[in-house]
Amino acid sequence: MTNKQNMMVAVYPGSFDPVTNGHLDIIRRASNVFDKLIVAVLNNASKNPLFTIEERKQLLLEVTKDLPNVEIDSFLDLTINYVKQKNARLIVRGLRAISDFEWELQLASTNSKLCPEIETFFMMTSPQYSFLSSSIVKEIARYRGTVHDLVPSVVEKALRSKYSK
Repeated sequence: MTNKQNMMVAVYPGSFDPVTNGHLDIIRRASNVFDKLIVAVLNNASKNPLFTIEERKQLLLEVTKDLPNVEIDSFLDLTINYVKQKNARLIVRGLRAISDFEWELQLASTNSKLCPEIETFFMMTSPQYSFLSSSIVKEIARYRGTVHDLVPSVVEKALRSKYSK
């Protein structure tokens, strides 16, 4: 790692409800690009979460425990404010398909308007995860379908526990 002043810190914000293999793909790859990656769980008011913020953080801690430069956190503010608070200069966003791009471009443009010195770094997900979303995973799990290849095993177990109640 470089000295603290030159350290490249990035924030990967998301709801991660739950974390999928697609998210983990972006986390692993971004952790190879940046000195420090903060995976930040946000409470998206437009979504009805299955897992609490604390549960999501615990799942993320478990699936990233082998990545020493990854930190797990949460926030309830504008992403740009959180990124500034963490002295980061980059926001990591994953793109699955062209359909994600329009929304992500709006977010990046808005964030740039609010704070031009913070950049958005887009990463394409690996092709095998291009269809994957937390919503799809929850729908499959809700009806007792197999999500074994879609999420880490600890997340699969947590989903089974949530939907067995």
